[in-house]
Amino acid sequence: MNVQLFIPCFVDQLFPETGFNMVKVLEKLGCNVNYNPNQTCCGQPAFNAGYRDECRSVASKFLKDFHTYDYIVAPSGSCTGFVRNYYGKLFDNSAMHNDVKQLRKHLYEFTEFLTDVLNITDLGATLNGVGTYHDACGALRECGIKEGPRRLLSSVKGLELREMNDCEVCCGFGGTFSVKFEPISIGMGEQKVLNAIDSGADYLISTDLSCLMHLDGYIRKHGHSIKTMHIADVLASGW
Repeated sequence: MNVQLFIPCFVDQLFPETGFNMVKVLEKLGCNVNYNPNQTCCGQPAFNAGYRDECRSVASKFLKDFHTYDYIVAPSGSCTGFVRNYYGKLFDNSAMHNDVKQLRKHLYEFTEFLTDVLNITDLGATLNGVGTYHDACGALRECGIKEGPRRLLSSVKGLELREMNDCEVCCGFGGTFSVKFEPISIGMGEQKVLNAIDSGADYLISTDLSCLMHLDGYIRKHGHSIKTMHIADVLASGW
């Protein structure tokens, strides 16, 4: 099975090890993994800030970079959800309308690809400790991903999975929201971290590094011992 990697900006610039761990998992499952080095941003930051024309320019490049019949897999529910749900509006009644339909058909968030396409829940991973899962808005609300990550984590040897209070509530990042409404963003992040700590978790796990970066900033500033981990890093642990 051929897989094209879609590596979002956060992963490329700040957390490249998560991208490599995703490759590690996919190759273990027999996938032929490819990466197009010409790829850039999907355009979501510009779109959310109201710059539709600039976003369309970036998205047009994205469509050309991922003009493929292979599966396209990304370690981000946020970016995956944006392409799926908003590219149709950007390119409605345009010459690229069919390209959008093809892209949406082949694009998957990482855990979604494992559970829904490959029908895999046990990667043979090992991580000792207690973990709790944060439902990132992009994965949950844009992609409808809820049970898949939990099934994958439940199969990790040595990991006890506990639900925290308000696991579906936003962490407060929201891209430019965290800049424009900093006090609200920090308050939401604080509540998320405290809920995770109250669950007794050693690890705060999610599908989206944007959320985890935001939460890890609060954790580090206040000296908490809980660690943030992307689910790809968890699934690549211990083997």
